[in-house]
Amino acid sequence: LCPPKAATSSDEEDDSDASTKPIRSEKKKNPVSLFQTGGDPPKEKKTKKKALPKAAESEEETPGTPQKNSNKKGKGKKSKKVKEERPPSPVIEVDNLEEFVLRPAPQGVTIKCRVTRDKKGMDRGLYPTYYLHLDNDKKVFLLAGRKRKKSKTSNYLISIDPTDLSRGGDNFIGKLRSNLMGTKFTVFDNGANPDRANANWSNVRQELSAVVYETNVLGFKGPRKMTVIIPGMNSDNERVPIRPRNDNDGLLMRWQNKNMDNVIELHNKAPVWNDETQSYVLNFHGRVTHASVKNFQIVHGSDPDYIVMQFGRVADDAFTMDYNYPLCAVQAFAIALSSFDGKLACE
Repeated sequence: LCPPKAATSSDEEDDSDASTKPIRSEKKKNPVSLFQTGGDPPKEKKTKKKALPKAAESEEETPGTPQKNSNKKGKGKKSKKVKEERPPSPVIEVDNLEEFVLRPAPQGVTIKCRVTRDKKGMDRGLYPTYYLHLDNDKKVFLLAGRKRKKSKTSNYLISIDPTDLSRGGDNFIGKLRSNLMGTKFTVFDNGANPDRANANWSNVRQELSAVVYETNVLGFKGPRKMTVIIPGMNSDNERVPIRPRNDNDGLLMRWQNKNMDNVIELHNKAPVWNDETQSYVLNFHGRVTHASVKNFQIVHGSDPDYIVMQFGRVADDAFTMDYNYPLCAVQAFAIALSSFDGKLACE
């Protein structure tokens, strides 16, 4: 079994000025350039960019007090204590849910979410349902996901309707599929299988992300090592569509063949061993309160201070999931779902 304290946040780190470092580095560097891979010529990107820094400042600067990670077990009720412990999301307008969950996070705004795991029902242990909500007062529903039954490999359906998790329904928005070993995952949108392509391939599904889990020296005990592969962004800050015509053209094969045109490679931030707590620790700035092997932060190798995504436990069946540009909700939720998978899952 995995050690119970695999990667959590530590009080020591949260009390230090480490919590200000990512904010400083974001102002020095422009993280957007890390994810640009070409694509179309620019159109009207300047107007977009000018409007966004305000959101970044208001979101980042609002917590005036240092965020301590008090490790109190919050009940999830709307009490002030819980809010201080886990800073909520800024006001995010979800006008059209389908568009919102596929749209990259605005530059400079961290979209803070909460994942809950529901194990009720006949197959509760094997096929729980996962729900994604915005972590704010309104608790706006974003996505639901569940593992498909009778599938040879792990196959999670992702829906924009919490009550309809069927493959054929209008609410199907994407899926996460693993290899036989359960160590590599691919995230698709709701487009058609290449076998059912139309004449110009415009209806074929896009690959939104891939996740690779490496076994370390200890097998799966100890900190996990994750590689996340995503499509790059064009000069208009839109995702470059990756529509493979067969399995040899997908994100995983491109990454394995080192064909990184229009593809970005990310990794989880390595936790640091803490002698005092005898555990691996990461600084989650108050957003994660429970130790778990599932806790992780995803970063770009060129700027490890810019957290593209972080995920971690706050209760037995509740987790926070925060993501930044260039990820969208479907990408981040699917990456989080991959960490729950049976062959990897050890608490």
